[in-house]
Amino acid sequence: MSHFKKFLGFAPALLAATTALASEGGGVSPSAAKIFDFGHGWVITNSMLTGWTISALIVALVLWMVGKPKLLPTRGQAVIESLITTLHDLFEPIVGKRAFPTAFPILATFFIFILMHNWMGLLPGVGTIGLGHYIDGQFHLTRPFVRPFTSDFNGTIALAAVSFGAWLIIVLKFTGPKLILIDLFGNKADKKETPGWLYPFLSLIFLLVGFIEVFSIVIRPFTLSVRLFGNVFGGENLLHGTGFFFVFYFMELLVGLIQALVFTLLTSVYIGLLCNHGDDHAEHGHAAEAPH
Repeated sequence: MSHFKKFLGFAPALLAATTALASEGGGVSPSAAKIFDFGHGWVITNSMLTGWTISALIVALVLWMVGKPKLLPTRGQAVIESLITTLHDLFEPIVGKRAFPTAFPILATFFIFILMHNWMGLLPGVGTIGLGHYIDGQFHLTRPFVRPFTSDFNGTIALAAVSFGAWLIIVLKFTGPKLILIDLFGNKADKKETPGWLYPFLSLIFLLVGFIEVFSIVIRPFTLSVRLFGNVFGGENLLHGTGFFFVFYFMELLVGLIQALVFTLLTSVYIGLLCNHGDDHAEHGHAAEAPH
């Protein structure tokens, strides 16, 4: 217990030192470094190169582990199948059975891609090897060669934009504009069980709530991107500022997993909020058509 109290007393000073180092240039730069500049705004940054590289490595690793799928799976195939099964069991109840086959590939890709990049910042050399200059005998890194895609705000915005685009396509395909409008602006009260004088008043309230819901939908890409970027970028600054102190190192392992899961779960929840209603309508429709 005494050691824990000492650590609590040491933590504020440690965090203050981290902030000071970041402000003096000892932390991670908020913007990605330009590796190739073709002019006219066309540049390739270290986070872009890292994103392409990791994507290729993930594809190559999966192909190598699975190889030619067999009825009796190899060890590598069993690992991939276990991961897919776990994600399948996690996302299917949220998304709904009808939309799940379409939504699952992008949800699984989001989780694996974001997790790999979140954990990349923990590897030796990431963010610490590159070009720079000496000031007063100390080397200051200005152009690191490798930067996790999720520690660049442009990268998280791109992920959030893809998430929003996928959400829009999936809900329009499996729910349709009519059910979306009803879900957003329709009166959710049961007309048979609601007093006649109260029902129009509730319709007005649900209409106003619908506009608030539309606003919350519009800002989803921003909230998704800021949440992911803030946690990953803040964690990298903390690690660099504390010299990769082992307590924070293992904490960032957990944070990287949680943030990958949060981004993917929120995307699946956004899809399920509308598409699960579509499942309900479809089931009611089939029930109504069934012979008595």
